Amino acid sequence: MVQCEMCGAETSSPKTIKVEGAELDVCSNCTDFGTEVKQPASSSTSTRYSTSSSGGSSSSSSSGGSSAGSTAGSTSSGGSSRSRTDMFDDMDELAPDYDDLVRNAREDKGLSQSDLANELNEKASLIRKIERGDTLPSDRVQSKLERFLDIDLSAEGASADDSEWSGGSSSGSYTLGDVVKRKD
Repeated sequence: MVQCEMCGAETSSPKTIKVEGAELDVCSNCTDFGTEVKQPASSSTSTRYSTSSSGGSSSSSSSGGSSAGSTAGSTSSGGSSRSRTDMFDDMDELAPDYDDLVRNAREDKGLSQSDLANELNEKASLIRKIERGDTLPSDRVQSKLERFLDIDLSAEGASADDSEWSGGSSSGSYTLGDVVKRKD
């Protein structure tokens, strides 16, 4: 028995319909929601289902499966080959007290929040939210604030915290036991 891809009901003879460009196998009750697609033979339907579970019915699915498997294998080893990089590695962290830095620098220049917003061509409400710590400044706003107020909003202490940590094995791979602190 196959499950209807529209309503989820079990059906022994699904019909293939096209709904907004997508082909769905549906029960007889759901065929009115799209236009019926005529299948040349019932073997193509069984092949389509068998490729997702076995992966070896057709040559195209087995080659796609092997390339996906090799990609997954290279990423799962991870520790030895660093071919993929995380997008967050290149990003600068924001200082934890960015709100105080912005407020103090603004007050040192003798500006109100609306004056600073006018100088930066931003909304005063955004400056208020940043100074309250309710929102993080975007990269563009952060660079405007740093340039105009002559401050640095990036966190330099984050890398020091990482370098202080001495856990882990000599192979460079860490386990959960290296990171967790027990409450005894």
